[in-house]
Order: sequence, then structure tokens, then C-alpha cells
Amino acid sequence: MSKSDIPESFEPETSPQDTPAHTGAIGSGGHGYDDTMTAHLDAGRRQTAPSEPPAGSKLGAGFWVGLIVFLIALAAVIIYGIHTRSVADHSLAVETKAESIPEVSVIHPAGNGASGVLALPGNTQPYVDTPIYSRTNGYLQKWFFDIGARVKKGQLMATIETPELDQQLQVAQADLKSAQANLDLANITSARYQNLLKTNSVSKQETDQAMGDAAAKEAAVEASMAAVRRLQQLQSFEQVFAPFDGVVTRRDTDIGDLITGGTSGGNAKELFHLASINQLRVFVAVPEVYTGVVRDGGTATLTLDEFPGQTFEGVIARNASAIDPASRTLNVEVDVPNPTGKLLPGAYAIVHFKVPAAAANLTVPSNTLLFRAQGMQVGVVRDGKAQLVPVKISQDHGATVEIASGLSPQDALILDPSDSLQSGQPVKVVKDTGAAK
Repeated sequence: MSKSDIPESFEPETSPQDTPAHTGAIGSGGHGYDDTMTAHLDAGRRQTAPSEPPAGSKLGAGFWVGLIVFLIALAAVIIYGIHTRSVADHSLAVETKAESIPEVSVIHPAGNGASGVLALPGNTQPYVDTPIYSRTNGYLQKWFFDIGARVKKGQLMATIETPELDQQLQVAQADLKSAQANLDLANITSARYQNLLKTNSVSKQETDQAMGDAAAKEAAVEASMAAVRRLQQLQSFEQVFAPFDGVVTRRDTDIGDLITGGTSGGNAKELFHLASINQLRVFVAVPEVYTGVVRDGGTATLTLDEFPGQTFEGVIARNASAIDPASRTLNVEVDVPNPTGKLLPGAYAIVHFKVPAAAANLTVPSNTLLFRAQGMQVGVVRDGKAQLVPVKISQDHGATVEIASGLSPQDALILDPSDSLQSGQPVKVVKDTGAAK
């Protein structure tokens, strides 16, 4: 049998039972033929067996389509997540920036008015205010005026009993008499020696001694007389008289008190305090910016809380002619007539000065001020940004201050500005309270 005689689809059918015999038969028939047949049979089997795809070719087109769809979906999810996060970050940055802009309330400066009136606080003081002491030692025998009493100049206010002084005066007067007696004797002796010298009955030396003794005795008399006058003068202070017309504002003594002579600078005790209130002085600290318009001889008006609706006229009497370096003010005295005693010393008063209208300032609340190393500043809102503007204060009223320069009535001032506020910082105005009151 040749190779061409074997069909391509030929495949011998064998069974497990037939295989050993068949193999043995073939093997017994001849090895050359059997080997050739076996090779042909194997080749035929390989050619006629159904073809199987390679291992890699088992993944079909559906798998690849699914894989591509999955990758596209995964890329879409990643892109969407990145976009969402980017949008969220941008929104957060916008919100953070918006919230970082501070919200402020603003107020506008108020004019001081066109009246040109400068109102400053002051205290009324007596025109003359004097403590009264005793110049002698002793005990208070009697007083005649109590607090609130009006006295005239020269009236007796108290008497002092001075037993020790009286005894000292008596001793001094006795010493004066003794000195005068010695002087008389010395004068007689001196005259006698001078007459005897003419007849050379005594020596020149003895005469000179007699004359010198008379001169010494004369000096002793003068010293004794001075001591008597001093004690008499002290004795005259046993009576205390009013030095001027006024009212007794304080009495610090009573009958039987031990009185120590001296002045207020020593250990002396004050007996009375006397004040002249027919005319009062009012001292006012005028800011430096107004020193050129508040002049001596000008008029001023006083108002007091205890007399609502009433005014009292005064005259600018004098000023210190020097600026106080601590307060930058000028001390001005205003004299106010008070013939009826209606005004009381020590009262708080508001003094109104007439000043030119051009000197009127702008008034702002004190809580708009910033105290910086560069000086006094305020925060002004311009074009949505804060600007720090230096200002100069002319007068401080406590809750409000008057600004002499640096502002205009149209400026929007930031209320309660933060210490960290800087020029150019964006701000958001949430409330405009209008003009300051």
C-alpha cells in the first residue's frame, strides 16, 4: 500500500482489546512496514483532526470591546473626580476670600456748627481764698463766726488766751525798767567824770570808761524795748480779725483748743478758711489751636448744671502766656461777677468762648481713633478699601473728639477699627450710621 492509497479522512478504529493483538501482529509481520504505516497514520491524524485556536486566540472581540469600555468609564470617573475637586477648591477659595474681607460699620464726621462757639470745662474758684492761722501760742477762748457766715474786713473772728505770753511780756517790761535805771546811773556817772576831767581830778581813761558804760546801758535799754514791742505785737494776735470781706468756708477750731502759732508750712493748726466770692475766677485749659482766638479782654459765658437755661457773663482777665508742654493747653482765667453769691466756689462749669466760624472743627466718636506709632489715625473707607488717615485732635470731650485737620464731612470713618487694619486692605461696609451726633 502506498501513501496515496490512504484516504485523508482515514482513521482506523481500534479498541482497547484489539490494540495489543494488532500491535503484536504488526510487530511480528515486519518492522519496516509497520514503522512506515505508523508514521502515515500519525500524519493523517494530524491533518484530519479539527484545528483548535491558540491559547491567546481564545479572547474574542467582545472581551476587547468590554475592556475598552471599562477603561473609558474609568477615565471618565477620574476626570470627573478631578474636575469636581477643582471646582470645589475654586469655590472654597472664593468663599474664603469673600469671608476674609472684614465687615465694617462707618460713620461720617459732624460739623461743630457755624456758631463758632468753643465750649470748655472749668472750675469756679474764689477770687481770694485764704487760710487763717494764729501767730501766737495759747488756747482758743472764743470764736464768733461759723461756716457760711459772711464777715467784713476787720471784724473780730476769735480770741485766744495766752497766759505764757502775758508772763513773758511782764518779764520783758521789768527788764526794760531795770535797763533804764542802769542807763540813768551810767549817764550820771559819765557826766560827773567829764566834769572832773576838766580839773584833772580823774584820768582820761576813767572818763572814757564811764562814757562807754553809759553807751552800753543805752543799747541794753533799746534791746529791752524791742523785746517788749515784739511781745506786745504777739499779744495783739490774741484777737483774730478778718483780713477782707468774705465768707467762712471752714472752721477747724473750737473753744479750749490748743493753738500753736506759725504758718501753714509748719505745725500750726488752721483756725478758719475765708473766701472772697463777690467775684469768682474760672480757670480754663484752652487747646493750643485756639490760643490765637481766645484773647484777654474778650467775653465768655458760663453755664452750670444746677442752673439750667441760665448763663453768667464773664471777662477773660489774663492767661499764663505759656503752653503747658504736658497737655498742650493754655491756662486762661475768666473773672465772673458774683455780687449775690449765687455761684458757689468749686462748682463745675462750662465756659463758652466765641471763636471765628473758620475755626470750627469736625466731631467724630472716640471709638474711630487708632493709636499708632505714626500718631493719631482714623480708618476711612474709599473705593472699598481702608485708608489710614492721620488726624490732629483739637479737643477731647470723652465720648467724642474734635478733629482740627485731616478729615472732611464726606469721609466714611470705620467704627471700632481693628488694630491690624492696614491701608489698602479691602473692607465691606455693612452699616452706615450717618453723621456723628
